Amino acid sequence: MRRLSTLGATLVALGVALLGVSPAHAQSDAASTVVDVVKVDGLFDPVLTDFVQRSVIEANQAGSTALVLQVDTNGAVVSEERFQELVDVIAGSQVPVDVWIGPSGSQMTGRPAQLLGVASEIAMAPGTRVGDAGTLDNPNLDQRRLDLIRDRTLNDAEAAQFGLTTQDGPTIGDFIVNLPGVETREVTAEDGQVRREPVTQVRFGQLSLIDQLMHTVASPAVAYLLFAAGLALMIFELFTAGVGVAGVVGAGSFVLACYGLAVLPSTWYGIALLCLSMVAFAVDVQTGVPRFWTGVGMVTFVAGSLVLYDGVSLSWVTLVVAVVGVALAFLAGMPSMVRTRFSTPTIGREWMIGEMGRAVTAIAPDGVVQIRDALWRAYTNRATPIEELDRVRVVGIEGLVLEVEPEEGGARDYRDRGRRAGGS
Repeated sequence: MRRLSTLGATLVALGVALLGVSPAHAQSDAASTVVDVVKVDGLFDPVLTDFVQRSVIEANQAGSTALVLQVDTNGAVVSEERFQELVDVIAGSQVPVDVWIGPSGSQMTGRPAQLLGVASEIAMAPGTRVGDAGTLDNPNLDQRRLDLIRDRTLNDAEAAQFGLTTQDGPTIGDFIVNLPGVETREVTAEDGQVRREPVTQVRFGQLSLIDQLMHTVASPAVAYLLFAAGLALMIFELFTAGVGVAGVVGAGSFVLACYGLAVLPSTWYGIALLCLSMVAFAVDVQTGVPRFWTGVGMVTFVAGSLVLYDGVSLSWVTLVVAVVGVALAFLAGMPSMVRTRFSTPTIGREWMIGEMGRAVTAIAPDGVVQIRDALWRAYTNRATPIEELDRVRVVGIEGLVLEVEPEEGGARDYRDRGRRAGGS
């Protein structure tokens, strides 16, 4: 061993003498080369597609040794033309673009699997799958590879058997050290085993925080849950006084969900059914008691959930969470919260007839009033609108809604006038 070390030192010294290159400079050249690794997770939406294409371009500009795509995806929601553009960029890359499917449990199915037709090196972690690539008319694609996975999926062992993968890669580290152009060294681990580690710098990249947010929102489950939660929270705020946290969170969720549904292959009738279900729920929320319209809302909500996407499916776990959550909210939670917010601690409300209060909002004919420091939904005769802060008198109660009139000049209902005229 000592003789080998001496021989190595002699060769290095000879190289210094002949080429004028210092050992430190030789090591820095190896360290200056870079392998870029980018995480590709989730559906290929516009955000992820732009990120992958931008990573390829930047790797070429930086002169990287290789670009590795760490993939776990099951489809694409961008147009075929946009995906063709990404394929062409990868095919024309001067920097090799390699694909590692992992970690265990990951997949590369659907249209993204066609990227294997332009990848340089391919490896799969144990317990991963690839396939169902479909057809893409692009001369840059290696059709021999794609024929293996056009209408079926393969696990890692089958992919190796059919020659789809080019090397073993149980981990991302094992894959990187075997890439062409990557310089490595042997190190002895604590357990005594000799392992290889890259001397070439490995640089990891992923979506920025904002891009990650928009990419997450554009996933089918998240967009669906945000849409349902946003509508429910806005309905709750509609039947309470003022604009609070529920209204702000609901509006934000609704806006993000709209972006996600616009990116995903959502159906107009699925969205319409979900909106219609919320209208039906709202009819019973204002009474504080779940009745017929709550049942209509549940039926339309389930139907809308099942047909919301075309070509993209929701998991049964997501559907169960959404349906159970909405059922609990509109059958128990929301009516109880509305009753609590628009009620007084006194048992029985007959005493409120004739009680005086003030209008928190204009009542024309609906609004909010304050009676003994408690807020109530209220309505008045259309002939006698009440301005904000005016004094009001309670003349009737219907469920959780009060009928009020101005302190002075209240209009008498024509039926009352008819009854009084008939009795005189």
